[in-house]
Amino acid sequence: VNLNIGQKIQRYRNQRGLSLRGLAEKTGITASMISQIENNSVNPSINTLKTLAETLDFPLYVLFQEENDPEQELIVRKGEYRSIGNRNSEVAYNLLTADTRGSIEFVLMEIPPQTFTADKEHHHTGEETSYVEYGDVDIWLNGEKFRLHAGDAVRIPAGTLHRWFNPGDEMVRVIFAVTPPSF
Repeated sequence: VNLNIGQKIQRYRNQRGLSLRGLAEKTGITASMISQIENNSVNPSINTLKTLAETLDFPLYVLFQEENDPEQELIVRKGEYRSIGNRNSEVAYNLLTADTRGSIEFVLMEIPPQTFTADKEHHHTGEETSYVEYGDVDIWLNGEKFRLHAGDAVRIPAGTLHRWFNPGDEMVRVIFAVTPPSF
């Protein structure tokens, strides 16, 4: 198992714009010890790792997650989207992010002609922003109906009741992002 604890700490330190000395001053851990940790030449105690994680503001468990191939973790190739949502629905939901572990979820929704996305309006805890890529579509927001066209976008605040309807005779494509992921 390749955890790359030292590389992860170095990455967080660099993202925070801290030098080895700067991190040493904030933590009380010597700069040479931090350097050895980052080079994976010593095995630090859990307390040392906890201090570094708290100072650099990241969750300690991240250090113990196995490193994945960045391409698999970050990139989604055309045609390799993961289908999510209700399997019984005619509406297709394809995840455009590699997974739902980040702080935002990016989804392509395809609504067939004359189809609602749900039996009734629903809400979720996350805020959503949607962009109509193709077609004309109706959206209900807290009971009020709006017509959107290709190129239009809508923000749906957390807790807002909503549902979509494709009134036309061609597939509608809507791309949306939800934060935090809640789909």
